[in-house]
Amino acid sequence: MQKIADFTEFVELSPAAPVQATRHGWRAKCLQRLIRLDLPVPTTVALPVETVRAIAAGQLPDTARIAAVFGSDFLVSVRSSPENPEWGGPGTVLNVGMNDAMHARISDSHGREAADALYLRFVQSYATHVARLDPDMFHAGPGEGALAAALSAYHAETDEPFPQDPARQLAEVLRSMSRAWEGTTARLLRQAKGAPPDAVLGLLVQRMALGIGPGISGSGTMQFVDSVTGAPRIMGRFRGQSQGRSISDDTLFLTRDPRGLSLEELAPELFAVLRGYGSACRARLREEMQLEFAVEGGRISVIDAVRVARSARATVKIAVALAEDGIITREDALLRVEPRALTELLHYQVDPRAPRDRFARGIAASPGAAVGRIVFTATAAQASAARGEPCILVRRETGPEDIRGMHAAVAVLTERGGMTSHAAVIARGLGLPCIVGCTEVQINARDRSLRGPDGRTFLEGELITVDGSNGEVLAGAAEMLEPALDDGFRTLLRWAETVCDIGIRANADTPDDARTARMFDADGIGLCRTEHMFFDEDRLTVMREMIFADTPNDRRVALDRLLPMQRADFIALFDIMAGQPVCIRLFDPPLHEFLPHDREGLRELAEALDRPLSEVTRRVEALSEFNPMLGMRGVRLGVTVPEIYDMQARAIFEATVEASRRGAPVVPEVMIPLVSAAREVEIVKTRIDAVASAVRTEMKADFAYRLGVMVETPRAALRAGEIAQHANFLSFGTNDLTQMTYGLSRDDAGRFMSAYVNQHVYAEDPFHILDVEGVGELLLMGASRGKAARRDVTISVCGEHGGNPESIAFCRAAGFDYVSCSPFRVPVARLAGAHFALLAPRNRF
Repeated sequence: MQKIADFTEFVELSPAAPVQATRHGWRAKCLQRLIRLDLPVPTTVALPVETVRAIAAGQLPDTARIAAVFGSDFLVSVRSSPENPEWGGPGTVLNVGMNDAMHARISDSHGREAADALYLRFVQSYATHVARLDPDMFHAGPGEGALAAALSAYHAETDEPFPQDPARQLAEVLRSMSRAWEGTTARLLRQAKGAPPDAVLGLLVQRMALGIGPGISGSGTMQFVDSVTGAPRIMGRFRGQSQGRSISDDTLFLTRDPRGLSLEELAPELFAVLRGYGSACRARLREEMQLEFAVEGGRISVIDAVRVARSARATVKIAVALAEDGIITREDALLRVEPRALTELLHYQVDPRAPRDRFARGIAASPGAAVGRIVFTATAAQASAARGEPCILVRRETGPEDIRGMHAAVAVLTERGGMTSHAAVIARGLGLPCIVGCTEVQINARDRSLRGPDGRTFLEGELITVDGSNGEVLAGAAEMLEPALDDGFRTLLRWAETVCDIGIRANADTPDDARTARMFDADGIGLCRTEHMFFDEDRLTVMREMIFADTPNDRRVALDRLLPMQRADFIALFDIMAGQPVCIRLFDPPLHEFLPHDREGLRELAEALDRPLSEVTRRVEALSEFNPMLGMRGVRLGVTVPEIYDMQARAIFEATVEASRRGAPVVPEVMIPLVSAAREVEIVKTRIDAVASAVRTEMKADFAYRLGVMVETPRAALRAGEIAQHANFLSFGTNDLTQMTYGLSRDDAGRFMSAYVNQHVYAEDPFHILDVEGVGELLLMGASRGKAARRDVTISVCGEHGGNPESIAFCRAAGFDYVSCSPFRVPVARLAGAHFALLAPRNRF
């Protein structure tokens, strides 16, 4: 075969040919690798990007020279070869070179029917994609007279017969594909897939492997793993002599199957050769590949090989298997798995192979999917769970009083809210699928109904599916895939843990949260929000009694009843975490969140407290605030109502002594929320130290504890140097810090955030991905000032950004000690940390 010497125009693929993915595209490079593996790849010529650009500009190459590479038997396909396979490209054109003479030759060798089918297919493709004629004129299938009709239609539309010169056919196909790549629509489509504006295209001209002939002939694809599960399995199809014909009777199974004949049975030697090719690709290309092949009279041609398309769970399975077989390194396996892809393994998912009846879409706030019956109140959710019926809690928006209902539900759907709204944060902590900001639905609480944008109405008790991974609400019960927390997943996490150089803790408020954190090997609890412990029915009444107490002594009496409950909570957490760090945030929310606001709730409260309804109503109104998130909450309660923090500190320290006596030593971390001044820390610290001394004396036991601050106000970040002098750690609460920096309600931002992002006001939702330019500047400033004042101060992030890979990159690069996130985001954070450790150096303060 002639060897082309001028590589500036085109190059014939060979083991030593100077082929580069950046010049000739990924497909050209892949085919060269197959050739180096001695796979039977048909003769192929690669046109580099410079040539393709010149063709698009009207400068055609010497197609006669290209045709000479293939000799007189010229019948080829033209395939696109962009640098990245994800960018797409013009579709393949088959049977270029088919003309009257070739038709006659194939008629003699393979029969008139096969020749007609090949010629007809090329005429149809050429007419519609190259000559740009009306497709409706060329849609007829193979049959008597179909070829003659297509040739006649072409002549009538173009006023010239169908081109017979193979070099001219090739030139026109190359020009059509080159110009299609440069078109506006194609450019926009590939940019939407992440391609740069100047993305380039190579083209391949490859000898046709027809897949027709005597004996076993046909074409097909074969892969060696399941695309959904990643388990070893031969998949694909084989179509016997399928070009241009109905294939319903010619399709064979690849492996033995009770439903019909298989390639493995009809041609075991050929099947074994294909399996060998797959094994060679896996070992030498270090990847699971799908082979496209043709068989002519028992001879195999490998036309192409592409990376097997795969789900997230298959990605993990394949990467771990390749590493365990010694084909790739563990580090390479880690880098092949996108951190966010792990969320698919942690939760139930809608089976991607099943049909989806979507009726609404919202913000995908917490991943996973669940099927359940619609309920509209927390009480109904608890009743449904008691009956053993899975339910989905549907609310306009959730509040603290809905937490019990969220615990009982299998998923949550809200009409309002954003990524850091109450429903989103709590659902992620619980591992519940959640969609928020679903403004397409209309909730009618009175009729207990849910109406979609297409007019369909769903009543309480009807089944729906919530897909929190992509924000879709589906009618009925969709088919599901179970979580994939298998050996492959655990192996990958174990490898990530050995590489990751930033601590990964979990936000955990309950024993169940703590157990989940341990299951995912979190480095401890970075945030325990104690207020969530007060919403159980038996505690809520006592909490309300404390709120309505008239004197500090009366408050202490009520809090004394809560003390053993809190102590038991902390003992459970300490026992589960077995000596790992547990950071407990003292009471944070405004007191009005624990009070009812509807008339029925106020009446029930008046009865429980044995007080007049009018008095209860006045007290509730007096406690209401115009902007409660910036009002009497956090450390401000600790300063003005110190009995609450006194009780919590005592519960923490008594639990510390008890847990340490029966297990690993405990060193609790006590965190003061919403600080804005060093003096606040001094006041609270003095009281907590006094409580610690009292507990040591009373229980005749010594213990240590660490006191720190949650930095969630801009002033705290600016004055971090002063604050750090009284604190062992500074933990940035980026949810509230983002809210206060932007002056933007995190609960209401979902209503307009998509418009802001679409119009490039913000590059991303700042509640979803950390704003490194604004909020990040405050983090850096606060961390550096805190370290300057106290070198041993621990710096961390405990907001929801802690589970976001981009935000972890920022925290790690800045030298933070750890991030803390929802338990189900710990694996994602761990793998992200491992990626950054492998790819980027880390700074230290």
